[in-house]
Amino acid sequence: MSDEENSGPATIRMAAIKDMMEDIEFKAQVLARTNKLESSIMTSGGVGFGVGLIISLVLVLVPVFLMGGI
Repeated sequence: MSDEENSGPATIRMAAIKDMMEDIEFKAQVLARTNKLESSIMTSGGVGFGVGLIISLVLVLVPVFLMGGI
């Protein structure tokens, strides 16, 4: 190993750069996960809306029919 590799300030700078790179990688992973989650929610949103609409209509109309309201 040469003396340049063991110099103090260069080692500190490399450690700082490594820490910044780890932080950037972490943020990129969080962003990717968030993007995947949002994409899956948007994809299944129509199906969820339809199922919710049907369930709410059943919960409202079945008691009305049972009580003879219509």
